[in-house]
Amino acid sequence: MEKQTKNQEFALCIDNRDCEDLEIRKIYQILPDDNALQEGYLRIIDESGEDYLYPQSYFVLMPLPRKAQEALRMTA
Repeated sequence: MEKQTKNQEFALCIDNRDCEDLEIRKIYQILPDDNALQEGYLRIIDESGEDYLYPQSYFVLMPLPRKAQEALRMTA
């Protein structure tokens, strides 16, 4: 999975148990964090605008075209 997240910068939220700052069915930007990845977490920029660690199981990695990635980064 580590190799995938280096190429994937976005993930779709599929679970938000006990996480008020995540919305199901929303795409979030992933920040690189190899230590978190080894522990089963992703560093996500959530609804608060800050980056926090969330379980990998809450997300599905999303390969997106460059234009979509640029548009999502602009809104973040």
